[in-house]
Order: sequence, then C-alpha cells, then structure tokens
Amino acid sequence: MRKATIAAALIAATMATSAEAKWLRADTDNFVIYSEGSERSLHSFAENLQRFDATLRLRLRVPDGKEPNRLTIYLVPRAADAGRLATGKAGSSIAGFYSADLDGSYAVSNREVVKFKGTSASQQTLFHEYTHHFMKRYFGAAFPAWFIEGFAEFYSTTDFTSKGHYQVGRPAYFRAHGLINMPRIPVEDLLLKQPREMRTSGQMDVYYGRSWLLTHMLYYDPGRAGQLTAYIDAINRGEDSKKAANGAFGDLAALDRDLQRYIGRPLTFMTSAAPVPIPGTITIRALSHAEDALLSWQLERRSARDGERLAEVRDELGKLSAEYGSSASVWYELARAEWDLGDEKRDAAAARAAVDKALAIEPKHVRANILLGEMMIHNLGRRDEVSNADWVAARQPIILANNTDPDDPVPLYAYYDSFLQQGITPPKIAVTGLERAFALSPESASARIAYAFALARSGDFERATRLAKVVAFDPHDGGQGEQILAQIETMRERTGNAGKAATAPSTAADADQ
Repeated sequence: MRKATIAAALIAATMATSAEAKWLRADTDNFVIYSEGSERSLHSFAENLQRFDATLRLRLRVPDGKEPNRLTIYLVPRAADAGRLATGKAGSSIAGFYSADLDGSYAVSNREVVKFKGTSASQQTLFHEYTHHFMKRYFGAAFPAWFIEGFAEFYSTTDFTSKGHYQVGRPAYFRAHGLINMPRIPVEDLLLKQPREMRTSGQMDVYYGRSWLLTHMLYYDPGRAGQLTAYIDAINRGEDSKKAANGAFGDLAALDRDLQRYIGRPLTFMTSAAPVPIPGTITIRALSHAEDALLSWQLERRSARDGERLAEVRDELGKLSAEYGSSASVWYELARAEWDLGDEKRDAAAARAAVDKALAIEPKHVRANILLGEMMIHNLGRRDEVSNADWVAARQPIILANNTDPDDPVPLYAYYDSFLQQGITPPKIAVTGLERAFALSPESASARIAYAFALARSGDFERATRLAKVVAFDPHDGGQGEQILAQIETMRERTGNAGKAATAPSTAADADQ
C-alpha cells in the first residue's frame, strides 16, 4: 500500500507543477512536439530540432521529405520529470529518453537549460537520442554497439551559429571526467564488449566517452581515413568483430595508444559553408480541453514500467472519462491501459466497454479499432471451437484501421500477426503488409523481428540474418537479437538452404566520410 501511495504521489507531483500550464502542439515535417512552455520557446525549439534533422540529412545523404510517421517529442518541465518517466522512480540521473515503438516512436526531453560547456544538457541528450532514431530509421546496416553510441555522442554536441551554420564534432565536455580521471577501457574491450557488460555507472561513462573519442578520431584523423567504413563493411559481410577490427584498424594496441594521444590533441570540428535551411513550415496550436487533460496521462500510460503504475494511470483515466465522456481518445486510452494490465489483472469487460464507447463516438478511430481486433482475437484463443468466419470477423476492425490510415504500421503488423495467432501461414498479402509496416517503422524491433522471420520462412535467410543482426548489435537490445539470429540459423539448417545473395546496405559511416 505504501508503494502505491508513493508512486501516486510522484505522478501527482508532476501534474501539480503544471496544473495551470496548457499543452501546446508544434507540427513540423519530421516531428510532433508537445510542450507546456511558451509559444515562442516552442517555436524556437522546433526550428532547432528541424535544423538538426536537416543537418543529419545533409551530412549523411538522406533525402529530404515529410515523414508519414513523425517522431513525437514530449517536453516535460524538468530533467527529474524525464528521469521518473524513464525509470518509474524519483532520483534518476536520466535527463531524457527515446522509445522506438511500433505504436509510434517517441522521445522525452525537458525544458531546463543547464550548461557545462557548449549546448544545454537537455539538447545534447535529445540530439543523442534523435541520432539513434535517425540511424535506426534510415540505415539498414548492422553497427557495433560502441559505434552506435559513439555516433550518437558525436552528433549530440552539434550546435548552430546565429546565422544557422552547423558545427559538427564539437568536444563532448561532459565526458571529460570519465576520459581523464577514470580507469580507461582498452580499445579491444571497447570494440568487442557490449555496454551491458559494464558493471558501474562510472564504467558506462567511460564507455560512452571512449566510444565518442574513437568515432571522432576515425572521422577526423587523416591517417585512419577509410578505416571505419572498411570495418563496418566487414562486419556486414559476416566477419566476426575481432577479425573485422584487426583487418581495418591493424594492431589494436597501436590503435589504443593513438586514441590515448588523441585526447591531448586540439579537437577539430566542422562548420558548414552555408546556413542550414529549415525545410517546411512550423505550425503551433493549443490543445482542446480534453486533449490537454489527456496528454500527460497518455504519456504516463506509454512510459509505465510496471503493472502497479499502469493501474494508477488507468484509475486516473477513468476519472477523466467522467469529465470528458465525449472524447473518443479518452475512452481509447482508458481501454488501452486496462487491457495492457494483462490477463491476470485486467477487467476485460471494462476494457471492451471503453473501446466500444470510443468507437461509438468515432467509428474510424484507428487505434481503437486495432484494440478491438486485438480483443476479439484474444477471445478466439480462449474458445474451444472457432470457425474461419470468426477469424474473418475479428480481422475486420484491423482492416478498417488500415483503410482509414494506410501509413500507420500498426494495422499492417496486427493483420499479419492475426494469422500467426490463428496458427496458419500468413498469406502473401499479409506478408506484403508486414514489409510495408517495417518500411514505415524500421526502428521498431518488433516489426524488424517479425519481418526477419517472415523472410526466413520464405527461404531468404541472408536478408533475414541481416535484419536480425541490427537487433543483435543494438546496445539497448538486452540479448534478444542473438537468440533471434540463432533461431534463424536453426531454420536455415533445417531447410538446407544456403540463402540468397544480398548486397550490403549503405552505412552511416560511409555516408559521413
């Protein structure tokens, strides 16, 4: 009981600080941004973030264009608020985070301006996380863990002059203590170990710092030009990490000495010859009363880390539905929170009633229709006798959701998954839909993994392995990617199929040379 009271108090404290504030929404070509700050500060923030996206596209040769599935950014008042959302408890040092969800990728940052040297801590954290998103979305290669973090750190310090010129590769001053005063991680360990093998926060700080420094050196040291591309290409050809490193960098002990000397050198950074234009337009609007009341609880629901917290959010959404009973989105959020509590804790009837109310108000509500299909499919799995007509009926809300928004990856994924739930091979149209879902949300591990297995089932083991490697190398993966690779390899052995030849995808390392 005490835990529930404390958790509720933490949530309420965040809400209370902004009780008088109103959420604003900014729309750009690539972002949807929510903030309770002023319209002027939100516009400036949106410009800066859109310019950063344009900088990445310019340097990494990614075409401009308006994204059908934009990244959502939530700007909370303080770093402590972001940390609580990330961990579910107070006192976290996390100032922001990113979640690559099929349901809609999002990032949480904060409006505090705390500077050590260079740009604010909140901006550096957000730029780091957005660089992860950019890499996952636009580059299909498998990158080693140290480079994933080093690349994000390298771009996190990006700044802009008063005229809009980018400055890329500026020093990561916040990593100085770890680089200078803490025991260093040998280059060989950096190249071959995952961040999860670091046992303390101090070791993690050194890991991030050394990853940034090695990335910086490989980009800017003329004596090592081309080595980073050769190394990543070798990994994507299937060479093991140590062989790829030795082949590209030579003696790793010499690389370690060079890196240590690099700390003492004046670090260069690149300034663009011309200002970076901000593409598209930025529009800002205030949310309706219902949207404003709902947004904080939607964020709480999406970031809930345990059932206890989710139940508290569900209860608050229930109160909100009494006040805003004409809002389909309020009823959907209540239904989603209730359903996500799982079989043992959910009130299935209450969840179904809430989703029915959402659809009575807005029959084509995309996410409510998906949830209705999910509920119907779940119920079929609990019945002794199920006809094909029952499965067809359960898919109808999902098909309606797809017809309503063809660019939403969730209905496409749900349609494919429904055949697996039925225990039959998904038809070609479902596999094509899954491929489209992955194309719309390549950063989503669930879409990537499902598509990798679909490719493996069709005998395309090379592409399947390439997709799974991206997950296996991800420092935030937790080890599931390695298990997936093993499963795909088992499937290959069972079929005796050596797989189809595939060309290596372009890499971020190659684009930024």
